[in-house]
Amino acid sequence: MDVLELVLLMALPTLLLGLFVWVVFKHFLTAEVPSTLKLRVKFRIMHCATLYVITLGNILEKLRICSMTHFVCFAHDILATKDKDPQVMVTNLRFGTIPVRLFQPKAVSCSPWKGIVFYHGGGGMFGSLDSYHNMCLFLARKTDSVVMSVGYRKLPDHYPAIYQDCLSATIYFLKSLREYGVDPSRVVAFGDSIGGYTVAQVTQALLGRNDLPQIRAQVLVYPSLQLINFQLPSYQQNKKIPFLTYDIVMSFLNRYMCIDLSWIDAVARGTFIPPEFWKKYRKWLSSDNIPSRFKTKYREPQFPGPFNETAYQEAKQLLELEHVPLLADDKTIAQLPEAFLVSCEMDVLRDDTILYKKRLEDQGVPVKWYHVEDGFHGCTAFLAESLPMSPGVSWLLLRHL
Repeated sequence: MDVLELVLLMALPTLLLGLFVWVVFKHFLTAEVPSTLKLRVKFRIMHCATLYVITLGNILEKLRICSMTHFVCFAHDILATKDKDPQVMVTNLRFGTIPVRLFQPKAVSCSPWKGIVFYHGGGGMFGSLDSYHNMCLFLARKTDSVVMSVGYRKLPDHYPAIYQDCLSATIYFLKSLREYGVDPSRVVAFGDSIGGYTVAQVTQALLGRNDLPQIRAQVLVYPSLQLINFQLPSYQQNKKIPFLTYDIVMSFLNRYMCIDLSWIDAVARGTFIPPEFWKKYRKWLSSDNIPSRFKTKYREPQFPGPFNETAYQEAKQLLELEHVPLLADDKTIAQLPEAFLVSCEMDVLRDDTILYKKRLEDQGVPVKWYHVEDGFHGCTAFLAESLPMSPGVSWLLLRHL
């Protein structure tokens, strides 16, 4: 038994080294790193590290030791450094059963603070209060705001409950603003990636609630706002650019929306979309709404493909309007608060932001839009001063919050 343990112990470093070599080869063979991107070497290192952790997580999942998502979140939280700031008090709380983290400026103020409700990204599978700790600390310090970060439930332990948890936590916070010294007229909902999607959902859900303070503004950073048209220009142009590739989006569909992988190609071609649905909503989902400057190297496909009833039965949940804030009716859109939208050129979700921008502007909602020409999905994870990966985003956020 001792000999077996010794052999396994000696084999482990070899396995991990071999895995690292495979990950590096995979990165250089499959990932596209645009020449216009700044800090390309750092970008490659980060992507290789991410691939390494995910691959190791997949191995552990196949061995039934732990799920890939648990391992990735564990590794991320272990590696994440949580800064301390003498100017900000950080408190872990629970609003009912929902864990939240509160960031409050310590300085004495003669007027109430601004408030930020923050929903982190991660596709409903990754991300946590710890991994977004520094970003929220940065926002609290630089915007003189009380920031509430929501630790919503995620896969695989729960069917994604991000919307329900974030809505409940937001209502709880809005009812407690005076307790935290927050001005009820200056509360902003803020989210990145799936968190931006949730901002759109929650903001729409709270319209007409006369018993609550109204959200002053919505901040959506490279959000996913529809899972219907996967043939937009940004999906073609950026399908292999980390950190959110086309393949990862499809894997999220499989896990998050319970769509079998055998139907992913049909979903991508749009064969699950009934003709009457497309006729009604084409005006908001079509690539016709994308400016020509974003259509370089874009080949207009036949979309949607021929309707397939079986594909529709498999993926019809993607068409439910509660999952598609982009398709809310005009009356709802017109009542929304002003928006600050951030899109990144090297992101498959870029065109979702552009489509939502047009919808808001068509209904008279004030919109401030910042497009990061050298930005990629996930770049705001480096918003903190110690990692100024995207100073343009940082500056604009601070200016408008």
